Amino acid sequence: MKKIYIPIVSMVLLMTMNTSCKKFVDYNPHEDFKVTDQDYLKTETDYRTMVISAYTPLQWLNQMVPVGDIASDNSVAGGEAASDVLSLQQIDDYTLTPVNSTLTDLWQVSYEGINRTNYLTQYKDKNPAGTQVTFAGKDALYGEVSFLRAYYYFSLVRMFGDVPLFTDKRLEVSDSKTLKRNPKADVYKQIEADLNSAIAVLPASQDQKGRITKYAAQAMLGKVYLYENKFDEAKTVLESVISSGAYTLVPDFASMFLAAGENGPESVFEIQYSNNSPYYNWGGVTRGQGNYSVQQCGIRGLNGSADMPYAAGWSTNLPTQNLAAAYSTGDKRKAITTFDIEAYKTANPSFNITYQVAPYKNTGLYNGKYLPRKGETSGQVELNYLNNFRTLRYAEVLLMAAEAENRAGSPNDTKAQGYLNQVRARAFGDANHNITATGAALKQAIWDERRLELAMEGDRFFDLVRTGQAATKITGFKTGKNEVFPVPQQEVDISGLTQNPGY
Repeated sequence: MKKIYIPIVSMVLLMTMNTSCKKFVDYNPHEDFKVTDQDYLKTETDYRTMVISAYTPLQWLNQMVPVGDIASDNSVAGGEAASDVLSLQQIDDYTLTPVNSTLTDLWQVSYEGINRTNYLTQYKDKNPAGTQVTFAGKDALYGEVSFLRAYYYFSLVRMFGDVPLFTDKRLEVSDSKTLKRNPKADVYKQIEADLNSAIAVLPASQDQKGRITKYAAQAMLGKVYLYENKFDEAKTVLESVISSGAYTLVPDFASMFLAAGENGPESVFEIQYSNNSPYYNWGGVTRGQGNYSVQQCGIRGLNGSADMPYAAGWSTNLPTQNLAAAYSTGDKRKAITTFDIEAYKTANPSFNITYQVAPYKNTGLYNGKYLPRKGETSGQVELNYLNNFRTLRYAEVLLMAAEAENRAGSPNDTKAQGYLNQVRARAFGDANHNITATGAALKQAIWDERRLELAMEGDRFFDLVRTGQAATKITGFKTGKNEVFPVPQQEVDISGLTQNPGY
């Protein structure tokens, strides 16, 4: 099965929680359902269905990707005007306040995911009725739950720093003002524990594409270790992924971002999206099963002949000329990452392309990795693109391993060069662009390569912050403030949380 389909009506967390206020989780229960905890987790099917519902908020986190580039030197907010998608404009301009709809949504979605995983953890041994439900594969299933909770907490801690940490049960309304922000070191400790638990029980492969594997958990743990500057630990766990032989680089870089390239040999973990969902809601544009951000980055007003493959969008999240200039001549990644519509129009005169020439903050470039294409959406077109996010790719595993080897207590620059140059050889199609630098120069080369390889995939801002480069690379960035985003104001007002410095 290509996608993970989410049965909305089975999500116990959406149906049993009090809706009197919005704290941590964006509740939207169906009032017609009169159910309690006692109605759930009675059978193996119930547990497996509930775990699928714990995956659902991954889809709703899709604005993490544009935010990670718009907040950096990789892209600008774009759009129709200065007032278009104001929350992203504020992130782009560094005029952020704690009242920001995108950041509030990401906070709520992450805690929705945590609540769902905590609910499952709470009733792992005995269900709400006190009955033990055992079945083959239950431990491995809970490995997926552990990974998911780690992923949701990682999303929060790298965006907001210190965040409320709770793991024993789902959050109830009565818990509103009892939780405080925990130090990020404690949050990272829990993330590590969850990922190690997942690694211990997950299989090396899954029959259903998109489900989490042991190697996805190892790759994620390696990434977490880099954020904690634990390079010796990172190189060990990442080497396990590399030496497994489970993944290879796709020869044609651009091909992996096509529909036919989803869940391919380079895919370590992809967030699955579908265009088959009947759920569309303009009041909650991220809440369907389709990938809303694809529509955002499309070319505004695009038209052309029937055989022209691309569909129109809203010209949001536009790559910068600064990013385009970072690619060397011959780098095959440039054309797809910083898609030049004028060059494409000139090269394909038979398509008779027209488009809106000057979106707001026009750069002339578009995110070709996730550019909307005809036939990849249905129903409510804008909210229903099927494009998966390539969340962890083997190329990133190689680059993370290269950084870990270079920055370890006993560096191995030869090994680091080898990992780095595998990625560069794919980019240029030869070995003539291999990096031979060592030490600090090699470290910078690896960081620069992460930008080129992973641009427009949502990591750039967080990379610049964790490596201490943000203040020199990002216009408007203030050291001591902008390393994290503001805690949503409603969490300060309702839940009594403290605010991040400077906001």
